[in-house]
Amino acid sequence: MTERLAIIAGTGMDRLSKSISASETSSVRSDTPWGQVPIVILKVEGCEIFLVDRHHSDKPGFRTPPHEIEHRAVVHAIRSVNPDLIVSVNSVGTMIESLPPGRVGVVTDVLDLSSEAITFHASDAVHADRTNSFSGRHMSLLENAGIDGLVIPTRLVSAQCVGPQFETPAEIRALSMMGADVVGMTLGPESRLVSETGIPHVAICCSSNWAAGMTPGDSSAPIDHHQVEALADSIRSIVANCVLTLVDG
Repeated sequence: MTERLAIIAGTGMDRLSKSISASETSSVRSDTPWGQVPIVILKVEGCEIFLVDRHHSDKPGFRTPPHEIEHRAVVHAIRSVNPDLIVSVNSVGTMIESLPPGRVGVVTDVLDLSSEAITFHASDAVHADRTNSFSGRHMSLLENAGIDGLVIPTRLVSAQCVGPQFETPAEIRALSMMGADVVGMTLGPESRLVSETGIPHVAICCSSNWAAGMTPGDSSAPIDHHQVEALADSIRSIVANCVLTLVDG
């Protein structure tokens, strides 16, 4: 069993805590050099789950957009609770028919060519190894769990784009040619920082829309942000089942 599990969640997952049956729920605010980060703490079957909304904001009714997230604050706060495992939950656009909108996948690698460096070691040359960014043992737990709605491709590469705009069809074609299967706006920097902590990491991607130009039968179909949020919201139960599987593991 995993005794301390941390979750970093985002679009459509702000109510994830309500999809997980907990015997006790509380909240704290973690102080970091980049500001405070709210953490929801759930007690489930002998495990403490620490949940952070990466889009959190101190402004009522406001959600921090992806390009404004202070990822160092989020990962620093998560690291401070000494988790056995960090789970990233990311909304993505899909380029592959095996992971249509409404399904969830387990990321095996990241394609992040963004130009801005992000690190906890700005004044030092600390080179974290990212050959195996995600925990093979924990990915196997999910693969063997038989969770309804969870798609397990042999390989699932998530490309990082900065947002907040969605990508163009030309950008998606280029990313696909480079080996990407899905595209998102948050996992790239998050995975870089988690790699510096040495804590095992798993990334669960929520397929919320077809990437630009990839809609079957209609390559000119637009992407509606509100539809993206609504669909991500509807697949919380799949994510919750993934979390409980990792707790049991």
